[in-house]
Parts: sequence; C-alpha cells; structure tokens
Amino acid sequence: MIRRYGGSVALVLSLSCLTLAKEPIASGPKEGSRPGPYIFWISTGANRGQETCFICETANKPAVVIFARSASDELGKLAGKLDRALAEHKAADLRGWITFIGKDHDTFDRVLVDWSKKHGLKSLPIGSFEEKDGPPTYRVAREADVTVVLFVNRKVQATFGFRSTELTGEAVSRLLKAVPGLLQKK
Repeated sequence: MIRRYGGSVALVLSLSCLTLAKEPIASGPKEGSRPGPYIFWISTGANRGQETCFICETANKPAVVIFARSASDELGKLAGKLDRALAEHKAADLRGWITFIGKDHDTFDRVLVDWSKKHGLKSLPIGSFEEKDGPPTYRVAREADVTVVLFVNRKVQATFGFRSTELTGEAVSRLLKAVPGLLQKK
C-alpha cells in the first residue's frame, strides 16, 4: 500500500511546501506616490509628549519612515542602524522616525521609551498611531510587522514590507543600502 501511494504522498508534500513559501509583502505606498501627512503621538525625542506630523516638517528632505506593529529586538537592530545613519548624514538633513501602529499612546508610551533606551537610540523619534492599519494613505499590509518607506522630494522612492520572521540581518543590510540613494536624489 505504501508503494501505491508513495508518489502521491511525495507530490502532496511538495505542494504543501510550495504553499508554505510566502510571497513578498506588497505593503505601503507605491514608488512615485506622495507620502500623505499623518499625525501621531511622540514618545521619544524633542517632540516627546506631543502630536506631530513629521511628514509635514520633512517637506522635500530625504526620509526613512518605519511603521511597526511590535517592538522586537530585530526592529531594535534596524532602529539602531538608522539612528546612526541619521547622525552620519545630519549634514544632508536625512530624517527618520518609527511609528508603532495599532497602539494606544497612554498604555504604550512607557514601553516605547524603555525599548528606545534598550536599543540605545539617541536621535530617532518614536511614537504611536492608534489605528491598527496605520495612516490610510500608506496602505500598510496587515501581515506586515514592519513596513519601511523611503522618500525624498515628496515622492516615495522605495517601500519594504517584512513579516515578523523576515526582518533579518541580511534584510536590514539590503534596506540600509538604499538610504544613500535618497541623499543623491535630494
């Protein structure tokens, strides 16, 4: 009986593996679109305790916006590298911030402050936005734990979406390699 179904079992297992492989996430605004303004509550940095629209303040300057659902260690590594990139490219006026989506400020503020300290963030502002899908014009995919949007001159240059298990060191390196391109388009 095993012989008779052996090929079928192998075929079923092969098809199961194919369906388990995940497609890249189509998350966030498309290249060339304009990032829409949104107001969120700031937990760290100069604007702590205020609602702010960094998109409005950024204007034509290059920026990296991260939308996140969870304060993971992997995101902390990305945040630390982005924090250093902001300091390194201060003369080019590179901007960046993290917006945690689906989080109530009153209950999540202390978590964000502690997470920021844990990862040694100095100049990267972090805040929260209550709607679980994020700002409507950004179309953050529900399956994306982290969505990164790079823009300059009020136009999206690239968008990266990651499930919780996909934000690896290699993915972070690939993402950060795109940042100098923003500065050249300024």
